Amino acid sequence: MKRYAIERQKLSDQVASLLEDEIVRGVRAVGDRLPSERDLMRQFGVGRPAIREALFVLHKKGLVEVSSGTRARVTQPTPAVILGELSGAARHLLEQPEGQQHFQEARTFFETGLVRHAACHATKQDLARLEAALAANRAAIHDLVAFKHTDIEFHYVLAEIPRNPIFPAIHDAMVAWLTDQRETTLQVPGQVRIAYEAHERIFKSVASGIPDKAEKAMVAHLKQLYRVYEKVRASRIMAGKA
Repeated sequence: MKRYAIERQKLSDQVASLLEDEIVRGVRAVGDRLPSERDLMRQFGVGRPAIREALFVLHKKGLVEVSSGTRARVTQPTPAVILGELSGAARHLLEQPEGQQHFQEARTFFETGLVRHAACHATKQDLARLEAALAANRAAIHDLVAFKHTDIEFHYVLAEIPRNPIFPAIHDAMVAWLTDQRETTLQVPGQVRIAYEAHERIFKSVASGIPDKAEKAMVAHLKQLYRVYEKVRASRIMAGKA
């Protein structure tokens, strides 16, 4: 009969799980201080290393704030922290044969939804912010570093328009995961100007209030960027084989 090796759950994981359950159930509310390390050691019957590792696990999940010299405090996890936990898995997926394409499709799905929403619901203040981001993008055309920042800011404004904190967090995660795409494409001669003109068309489409037009402009922008990126990647691979 085949025998299986079953690993015992680490003491720190058990402590973290029990504390997390208390936080989720509201036994320990946001803002509450946890007991001292010494008190937690007595409560759970474990050593200081297990307590510290458990608190580190909870900190990574955004459930507690840990500061040297003070007791850990219960915090409210943010969308950014939650998505940040996926960064390792995202990098692994990007390295798969179709990883870049899959993430590009996800980004297109996400950003077309944003522009359609903006075309239907953007206020005058929203459009003013988007126009200001576009003007900053135009002013940075001859400064590649500044252009990258203003490029990101333009798309970030679109993510803020729905007033859902999860969307800006998804945007920031996408920026981090697809950094190589932006870095690579914008270094291609003439691409900065092409990207700005695409942003201009997106802004005008959103301002027109026609969602289909806004979606078409965003899809065209992202497709053009990805075509350039894939061409550069292919040339890198060929150069590596030479």
